[in-house]
Amino acid sequence: MRELEAALSAPAALPGALQERLAEYGELLGSYEARGGYEADARLDKALHGLGLGGLDRDRPLEGLSGGERARLGLACLLAASPEILLLDEPTDHLDDAAALWLEDRLRAHPGIVVVVSHDRLFLERVATSILEVEEGRVTRHGGGYAAFLAGRAAARRRWEQSYADWCREVGRVEAFAATTAHRVAHGRAMKDGNKMAYDRNAGRVQSSIAGRVRQAQERLRHLRADPVPRPPEPLRFAGRFGGGTAGGPDRPLVELDGVRVGDRLAVGSLTVEPGQRLLVHGPNGAGKSTLLRVMAGDLEPEEGTVRRRGRIGYLPQEVVFADPSRSVAEAFAAGRAGYPGEHRARLLSLGLFRPEILDVPVGALSTGQRRRLGLARLLTEEAGLLLLDEPTNHLSPALAEELEQALDLYEGAVVLVSHDRALRRRFTGARLAMRDGRPIVRHLPEGARR
Repeated sequence: MRELEAALSAPAALPGALQERLAEYGELLGSYEARGGYEADARLDKALHGLGLGGLDRDRPLEGLSGGERARLGLACLLAASPEILLLDEPTDHLDDAAALWLEDRLRAHPGIVVVVSHDRLFLERVATSILEVEEGRVTRHGGGYAAFLAGRAAARRRWEQSYADWCREVGRVEAFAATTAHRVAHGRAMKDGNKMAYDRNAGRVQSSIAGRVRQAQERLRHLRADPVPRPPEPLRFAGRFGGGTAGGPDRPLVELDGVRVGDRLAVGSLTVEPGQRLLVHGPNGAGKSTLLRVMAGDLEPEEGTVRRRGRIGYLPQEVVFADPSRSVAEAFAAGRAGYPGEHRARLLSLGLFRPEILDVPVGALSTGQRRRLGLARLLTEEAGLLLLDEPTNHLSPALAEELEQALDLYEGAVVLVSHDRALRRRFTGARLAMRDGRPIVRHLPEGARR
């Protein structure tokens, strides 16, 4: 349009060319107005403000923006364009709670089609009207939103458990029938009345009939074993060793920090974690949350101050890294643990986090989500009295995140977790510790903080 406006204002334009350009300009102007072109700047301003970029300088170079700012800017531009179909990949990444809430309202009001890939359970709960679950190359449609998705998965789990129980009973019944019937064939019947000829004739028919039933049972057993119903994985559950550790009895703190400092990243005057305590650490990026957990776990030594630990601590870092990338999944799971390889493989498979064919894949070839699940598998099977969890639901499917929350609810030990997961934070019922500029600020200590 700008080019045509410049051409139309040129004094040397020929009459015929002028008419063509006027017609073209009229078509473009009609399309521009139909798409709300005159309101485009206002829509962009609204989107930038909603996504937390209201004060962004329009003349600022893109390379001067952080990754999160660039992601939000791209999302704002897309929403301001207001296309009929929106395709969004993890749109709530890099958004704070206020921006995520604005986005949810904006998408619910969108008059067209919205297709979203998301692990954000609260987002799915508030926005999705239908869910397509992609699992192991299969796509399953769940109508009715996130609540219906969870209900559908629970119903499918119950059907699976029933099918497995039915299969086990049928295998047991057929095995018992084949064994007892074969025993009858082997021993035959005792001869009666001394009538050997009649006995041989009748016994032969009976034995033949019984042998036929044995063959049928054995064939049925072969079919059952050739097409087994897999055993449903056990519900996630943390193995725990409680009682406050080895020194000082069950009421002594599990972790004590006194005068701890790590450069300009962390400064903690005094902080303790008691047996059974639940503590949610929250704050903006760079506030020192992950540094605090690393110091508690012994993964990072402070430059100043003391850290005392009692008992066994389980730690899930935000980035799960394995020392030897050539090790298989099964070997990495079993590393440093007593027992036979077959026992560890069976234990790992029982968690339902990996398919059997993945167990021999080198950990260096795993995706971020798979490495996360392997770290979680080791944590689930450690007997720890304190769990330190840094973004535990990152890279987990919504269904697996729900299972993890249920496992945490059943766990009787102490938990300190860092999370941006809005659903997890909304349901959390323990103490909350806000972090700002590397310093902890107690916000809320409810009565139920210690269990």
